[in-house]
Amino acid sequence: MEQQDIDDELSTSGAQELLASTSAAHLAYIAKDVTPRVIPVGFFWTGDQFVISCATTSPKVAALSARPDVALAIDAGDTPDQARALSIRGQASVEIVDGVVEEYLAAARKTMDAEAAAQFEQHCRQMYDQMARIAITPRWVRFLRLRRRPNAAIPPGPGRPEPVVTSRR
Repeated sequence: MEQQDIDDELSTSGAQELLASTSAAHLAYIAKDVTPRVIPVGFFWTGDQFVISCATTSPKVAALSARPDVALAIDAGDTPDQARALSIRGQASVEIVDGVVEEYLAAARKTMDAEAAAQFEQHCRQMYDQMARIAITPRWVRFLRLRRRPNAAIPPGPGRPEPVVTSRR
């Protein structure tokens, strides 16, 4: 996918809402035992990369260092009219940083008032000598607006059509 196409997808209003949200994302990667994993993660969008932070001992640090190809999904909406998702494929780079990853604190500030954020930061700085900063550079992106959220428990059949997915807007 060309960079302009990635930028176009990310610039849609729905994608921008998901990027600015405090929702968790779902990170898919290949673990050290060469089996797939999907885990919920917090993220911070820098405008160029998705940053995920964790302890240096987290299993995903070694796995992503060995196999950096990942997929990331962010979704929201509890009703058919609100259901939307951002699907990203890219490459992760792992860096061990001294202290606390700044994007980790920035993501936390989105959900806290100033006093709580200051306490959280102080606690983190006492807790972590080092953290892993996982930066995901998008190589493919698609914003989806779902007209009807799929339900795996109810298979399509007579009177139950396949879910309709429309791309972008």
